[in-house]
Amino acid sequence: MRGIEVVPSAKRLITSLRALGYDLPQAVADIVDNSIEAGATVIKIDLEYLGDESWLRISDNGRGMSKAKLLEAMRYGSDVEYDSETSLGKFGLGMKTASLSQCQRLTVASRSSPTRASISGYSWDLKHIQRTNRWEVLEIPPDLLSHPLFQQLRDSTGTVVVWTCLDRILDNKYPSEDTQQKQFMAIFRELEVHLSMVFHKFLSGQLARKKLKIYICGNPIEAWDPFCTTQSETIRCDPFAHPVVEDGKAGAIHFEPFILPREDQFDSPEARKLGAGPKKWNYQQGFYFYRAGRMIQSGGWSGLRTRDEHSKLARIAVRFSPSLDDTLKINVAKMRVQLPPAIIREIKDQIQVVIGEANTRYRKSGQSAVPNLRRPAVPPSPQPTKNSIFVTMLTQEQWASRLLVAATNQERPFVQKAINRLESQTRK
Repeated sequence: MRGIEVVPSAKRLITSLRALGYDLPQAVADIVDNSIEAGATVIKIDLEYLGDESWLRISDNGRGMSKAKLLEAMRYGSDVEYDSETSLGKFGLGMKTASLSQCQRLTVASRSSPTRASISGYSWDLKHIQRTNRWEVLEIPPDLLSHPLFQQLRDSTGTVVVWTCLDRILDNKYPSEDTQQKQFMAIFRELEVHLSMVFHKFLSGQLARKKLKIYICGNPIEAWDPFCTTQSETIRCDPFAHPVVEDGKAGAIHFEPFILPREDQFDSPEARKLGAGPKKWNYQQGFYFYRAGRMIQSGGWSGLRTRDEHSKLARIAVRFSPSLDDTLKINVAKMRVQLPPAIIREIKDQIQVVIGEANTRYRKSGQSAVPNLRRPAVPPSPQPTKNSIFVTMLTQEQWASRLLVAATNQERPFVQKAINRLESQTRK
């Protein structure tokens, strides 16, 4: 049969993609992902109100892009190879869909040469798309790239993302100075709270890369640690892992539970207030999912149980690599994760132990009912030990999966042969 290419209507589809579900902080976080991918150590976010000429800018000191790479990056579904273990990107849509969910014009300028101030720039303009109904980006002429918005690129490599026509951000119906000031303060605070949480591992230097700095209108933001690991009364439970096989490749989802101090056990009132989190105690309990070090989802129990006042001290870090995206059903905006029911059933007993201990602490019943809990000062064991609170009886299939996870690439064929032989003997 003969194939016939059917190109989507540009003005219909690009408008529909504005409704993917981003809010402002999540959209900005998606741009920050790109900056981190480009090796940036400093990211600056600035917003200025100028009526219809208002703008939001996100700039970084990363590697930047050549003209050809920038043009490809502007493509919807850009043809970029993502590292399956460490990449923050996924679909090749983020920069475009995140940006245009908040504004009508996206401009990106970049410089990749440290010795030559060769700057390239392109724009997606919704008004142009509506007029032409063509998937056309607009090339920015050199004289416009000399605008102060792009001045940083005169001095170093990096990328500058500018949003204009901010129809989804600023309310221009009542442009009084007081209203504008309140809008700006709300936006700054919203961005600060979200970015300090989502990128806290990058901001605090916990990852194998140079510590990240993020500035909002010139003010540095501080990392928010959901697990209060600097508090003397925080309990760090033994971590455990659940093996997963995706497309024939063995992997694992790693769980690290924490039980936070009661309100009267925090080292200071300020620490107690900070520990409550952006959504406050009850809504911050539960799982915190991290994909390649970046928080995807905060709080909630993924259908395992409902939120409860007595379990509000339980928070559990869940780490996984991008190679398990399909297993966990990551959405396009990288805002939602879904633990499969089979995994929830497997880990339920282990999670209930943590919740039981959090309940005990909340009720102030004295000594821990679980003897092998550890404090933050003691590094967690990489695997459950003999006396671990998380040792459970495993099926033969579960042991096989765990052995495959633990094996190196060289060892895995031999481990698989041994597993096959054991299964064959079991069936006899």
